[in-house]
Amino acid sequence: MELHNKIRHGSPEDRGSADRYYGRPMQPHYFEGATHQSKEVTKEKMTEKQINEYVKAYENETNRKIW
Repeated sequence: MELHNKIRHGSPEDRGSADRYYGRPMQPHYFEGATHQSKEVTKEKMTEKQINEYVKAYENETNRKIW
Protein backbone atom coordinates (compact mmCIF):
# COMPACT_ATOMS: atom_id res chain seq x y z
CA MET A 1 0.00 0.00 0.00
CA GLU A 2 1.64 3.21 -1.15
CA LEU A 3 0.41 5.98 1.15
CA HIS A 4 3.33 8.38 0.85
CA ASN A 5 1.87 10.52 -1.97
CA LYS A 6 -1.68 10.67 -0.64
CA ILE A 7 -1.29 11.89 2.93
CA ARG A 8 0.34 14.79 4.76
CA HIS A 9 4.01 14.30 5.54
CA GLY A 10 4.29 13.94 9.30
CA SER A 11 0.67 12.87 9.84
CA PRO A 12 -0.24 9.77 11.87
CA GLU A 13 -0.79 7.83 8.63
CA ASP A 14 2.55 8.95 7.23
CA ARG A 15 4.42 7.99 10.39
CA GLY A 16 2.71 4.59 10.66
CA SER A 17 3.47 3.79 7.05
CA ALA A 18 7.07 4.97 7.37
CA ASP A 19 7.69 3.06 10.58
CA ARG A 20 6.57 -0.19 8.97
CA TYR A 21 8.47 0.51 5.74
CA TYR A 22 11.72 1.05 7.64
CA GLY A 23 11.18 -1.94 9.94
CA ARG A 24 10.67 0.11 13.08
CA PRO A 25 8.38 -1.10 15.88
CA MET A 26 4.82 0.18 16.10
CA GLN A 27 5.00 3.34 18.20
CA PRO A 28 2.11 5.72 17.44
CA HIS A 29 3.19 9.33 17.01
CA TYR A 30 2.99 12.15 14.48
CA PHE A 31 4.35 15.61 13.84
CA GLU A 32 2.25 18.78 13.87
CA GLY A 33 3.99 19.89 10.68
CA ALA A 34 6.80 18.40 8.65
CA THR A 35 8.54 15.34 10.08
CA HIS A 36 11.42 16.21 12.43
CA GLN A 37 10.91 19.91 11.66
CA SER A 38 7.94 20.47 13.94
CA LYS A 39 6.65 19.35 17.31
CA GLU A 40 6.29 15.59 17.73
CA VAL A 41 3.10 14.34 19.37
CA THR A 42 3.41 11.00 21.18
CA LYS A 43 0.74 8.37 21.81
CA GLU A 44 -0.12 9.77 25.23
CA LYS A 45 -1.34 13.00 23.62
CA MET A 46 -2.97 11.48 20.53
CA THR A 47 -6.70 11.02 20.07
CA GLU A 48 -8.12 7.53 19.56
CA LYS A 49 -8.79 8.47 15.92
CA GLN A 50 -5.17 9.50 15.37
CA ILE A 51 -3.88 6.30 16.98
CA ASN A 52 -6.21 4.26 14.77
CA GLU A 53 -4.96 6.12 11.67
CA TYR A 54 -1.36 5.34 12.61
CA VAL A 55 -2.09 1.66 13.33
CA LYS A 56 -4.11 1.19 10.13
CA ALA A 57 -1.30 2.68 8.02
CA TYR A 58 1.31 0.59 9.86
CA GLU A 59 -0.64 -2.63 9.38
CA ASN A 60 -1.42 -1.93 5.72
CA GLU A 61 2.02 -0.85 4.52
CA THR A 62 3.24 -3.62 2.22
CA ASN A 63 6.46 -2.07 0.94
CA ARG A 64 9.69 -2.62 2.88
CA LYS A 65 13.03 -0.87 2.72
CA ILE A 66 15.67 -3.15 1.26
CA TRP A 67 18.85 -2.45 3.12
